[in-house]
Amino acid sequence: KNTGGGRLEIAWFNSFSTVTECESEDKFVEMALVRTVFLQRPLGSTPSFQTPSYRLSDSSSLKFVSCCSVASPATVVNGNVGKKHERNEVRLGLPSKGRMAVDTLDLLKAFLLYLCNSNPSIVDCIFLLSCVSSFWVNSVKFCVQDCQLSVKQVNLRQYVAEIPQLANLEVWFQRPKDIVRKLVSGDLDLGIVGLDTVNEYGQGDEDLILVHEALDYGDCRLSLAIPKYGIFENINSLKELAQMPQWTSEKPLRVATGFTYLGTKFMKENGLEHVTFSTADGALEAAPAMGIADAIVDLVSSGTTLRENNLKEIEGGVILESQAVLVASRRSLIHRKGVLDITHEMLERFEAHLRAAGQFTVTANMRGSSADVVAERVLSQPSLSGLQGPTVSPVFCKRDGGVAADYYAIVICVPKKALYKSVQQLRAIGGSGVLVSPLTYIFDEETPRWRKLLSNLGL
Repeated sequence: KNTGGGRLEIAWFNSFSTVTECESEDKFVEMALVRTVFLQRPLGSTPSFQTPSYRLSDSSSLKFVSCCSVASPATVVNGNVGKKHERNEVRLGLPSKGRMAVDTLDLLKAFLLYLCNSNPSIVDCIFLLSCVSSFWVNSVKFCVQDCQLSVKQVNLRQYVAEIPQLANLEVWFQRPKDIVRKLVSGDLDLGIVGLDTVNEYGQGDEDLILVHEALDYGDCRLSLAIPKYGIFENINSLKELAQMPQWTSEKPLRVATGFTYLGTKFMKENGLEHVTFSTADGALEAAPAMGIADAIVDLVSSGTTLRENNLKEIEGGVILESQAVLVASRRSLIHRKGVLDITHEMLERFEAHLRAAGQFTVTANMRGSSADVVAERVLSQPSLSGLQGPTVSPVFCKRDGGVAADYYAIVICVPKKALYKSVQQLRAIGGSGVLVSPLTYIFDEETPRWRKLLSNLGL
């Protein structure tokens, strides 16, 4: 901190530093902290440290302080940008920003910012940086468990992390389109992105293989939209748009989009020959009103933004239905050690978690003369069949100095939409003490997608 009179006080532990004095306010004070080791202290206590001081000229001021490096539980690998090198690690690409990034980490049971309670030095680091650095994040976010694959990331400015449950796996946070490009180039082995991104930037590359095509989030559609007014007022289908006499080689249909590959392919397949595309990444809905495009091709979720900008989708104008997918490099799956095993575990976890979503375990006690009699009574109800059938087991009670089994416990799996109806049916046939709990996983003997993947790989 600047204590006045040009005096700069800097606090650290066991560190080496280089301080260069400034001759004017336009100069920088450079600090190269080679290594910083923070004292271990109990959580919540205030760190105490020495404050060596450096005298600067009265006219100088602090402009920039380079961030110190801190030992962390995450494995950080700095790649060699200028040179390709062999690697043994398996690399998974995840979106670095936006709703897709948040939902992906939520699926994986992510900690957006990981803090290890057993390592107080990390807390010390956060305390110090929050005092001297304005770019430190304002809050620490923790997400709930889903697939039990927590992504450890020390801070939001790092682009590499790890998943401790999957050995030898690096997580790289990248833009979705770069994930696809790096899968094709071999710099990544696995990735989670939208299907629209795979198709746009993969462009039909045979090395890309969909491992799981429906991760159940990021739902949207790539769609063609036109204005509601002017020459398009009575145009309601793609066929009508293609038949408009206005479109010629001299005056083609102008389309603004970020999906030039899929857009061009779609137009050709549907007989629109006179079309030109202008590339844009955002605020496409404004293009027709500004007069720089006649139509747009963009991702649509609810359609609210289109309607608020006087645009409409038309019949036959949906290019692609999209959601989050797990995609892999075919070469990596076949040739890189460990990729297939990690893919298998991720696929098993995803499948089991997604299958269990919205499912509940219902347990009840029921009096009966035998397990067969109770099972027959349960199966007589339409909502009590479970996955394969009810589990019926005796409930042993102490009675008259002995043990009796007059009751049986029934355990079934029911979907959320049928939960209350199932409870009512259990009560109607004599069930009591009904317990309900959500399911986390439902594992099959072997997931069909795994068998399909092995078949596609010829294994």
